[in-house]
Amino acid sequence: MKAIVIGATGATGKDLVEQLLDDDKYKQVDIFVRKSPDIDNPKLKIHKVDFDNIDEWKHLIKADVAFSCMGTTIKDAGSKAMQWKVDYVYQYEFAEMAKQNNTACFILVSSAFASSKSLFFYAKMKGKLEEEIKNMNFEKYIIFNPPALIRENTNRTNELRGIKFIKALNRLGLFKSQRPLKTYDLAKAILNAVDKLKVGVHRIKANQIEKFI
Repeated sequence: MKAIVIGATGATGKDLVEQLLDDDKYKQVDIFVRKSPDIDNPKLKIHKVDFDNIDEWKHLIKADVAFSCMGTTIKDAGSKAMQWKVDYVYQYEFAEMAKQNNTACFILVSSAFASSKSLFFYAKMKGKLEEEIKNMNFEKYIIFNPPALIRENTNRTNELRGIKFIKALNRLGLFKSQRPLKTYDLAKAILNAVDKLKVGVHRIKANQIEKFI
């Protein structure tokens, strides 16, 4: 099989690409990035692209399975408009081209509380993206709604504080369904879900991910 990935240089994306390259079922892995990662593997094809000009590389968005792991924060993006571009526009366009190029299976890494009806910008944006891709009618569409993610070597102070707080609540028996998850385990669950789930639309909520690990 051939896999294509955007968000390959993020925490989850890195772990996913590593596992794809170790998986004998995947004979080729194409990633679309702004900057080339330091990876040397004969199965890997690195495409340096301009995400604002998808027409230049849309013909390459074709595979058996497409993985979208892209995401940013308002702090890193600089504004809501820029976060919308990364978290919605780029991923929507990637999915749209994958569908046009007859990619059968699409996997979206979304967020725990995604909802198009949410009053919160981030959750509403993620929920709208989920719905728009669903309307594309992929043969198999898998949405992951992970809890807070434990990223290796992260320097996001607020994220680390949030994970510490949730873990403290977990020890009190609270919010167990939102127990923080390592990105490596999320990547493992994603690949296992692709293997196990049949055609159709599937939503894997935070408290359901562990059964795929």
